[in-house]
Amino acid sequence: MPKIEFMGWFLTIIIILILVGYFYGRNESVSKTKKKHGAKSYAKWVGGGLGWAFGGPIGGILGFAFGKMFEDMQAGTYAHPSNTLQGDFKISLLVLSAAVMKADGSVRKSELDYVKRFFVTNFGQSSAEESLLMLREILKQDINIQEVSRQVGQFMDYSSRLQLLHYLFGIAQSDGRLPQNEVNTISAIAAYMGLSPSDFDSIKAMFVKDSNSAYKILEIQPEASDSEIKKAYHEMARKFHPDKVNHLGEDVRKAAEIKFKEVTAAYEQIKKERNLV
Repeated sequence: MPKIEFMGWFLTIIIILILVGYFYGRNESVSKTKKKHGAKSYAKWVGGGLGWAFGGPIGGILGFAFGKMFEDMQAGTYAHPSNTLQGDFKISLLVLSAAVMKADGSVRKSELDYVKRFFVTNFGQSSAEESLLMLREILKQDINIQEVSRQVGQFMDYSSRLQLLHYLFGIAQSDGRLPQNEVNTISAIAAYMGLSPSDFDSIKAMFVKDSNSAYKILEIQPEASDSEIKKAYHEMARKFHPDKVNHLGEDVRKAAEIKFKEVTAAYEQIKKERNLV
């Protein structure tokens, strides 16, 4: 091969290598920028409102799901605040939702759509999109239901746990049916969180309707007297009142109104059946 021709091929190869190196480096830079931006986005959404969920089993799941990003967020002093922050509530929702969604061995699109609709309605479009991305990562992790639920039960107030339970039933019934294996998972979560069997049955009755659903919602027997029914209604109205979750923000409070309306509707139904004034 002539020397001039050889030099031409040599220069061509050098130019190609330079161009490949340039575009590869540029793409790596863009990728790192996106990752950094994503980490900041998650940190802003989660880090600004996380307390006790930074540690324990839930913190471990988040650490596995998001690696270095979450380690950076955890850097600093970790404390257990006396009240549940909105971030704690959101993360608990996502982790326990993942546990329920995985109960039947598959994750349905309808369940993911329900989660997104819930977060759009309650926390806004931006938060919903980030929540769905986080949920997809959490779904890849093994979740020890007992450990996670006990952590929630230890640090989350009772009214917030009731609202959490109501949401989990909504997830399970998102496609119009309520599989028994998912009901069993929710039942285990409720028990580990320290919720009473009667409260579990009350919220379950809001989703699984039968001839005695109204009585189950009020946590009384069909044989109860009229005065006992009235008393039970007032007790349940206090227990499920939306103001009980004011500390989680106006968005969660509005979601809690659905549960409260179910209690009122159950009472009105019984009054109508018994011709009570």
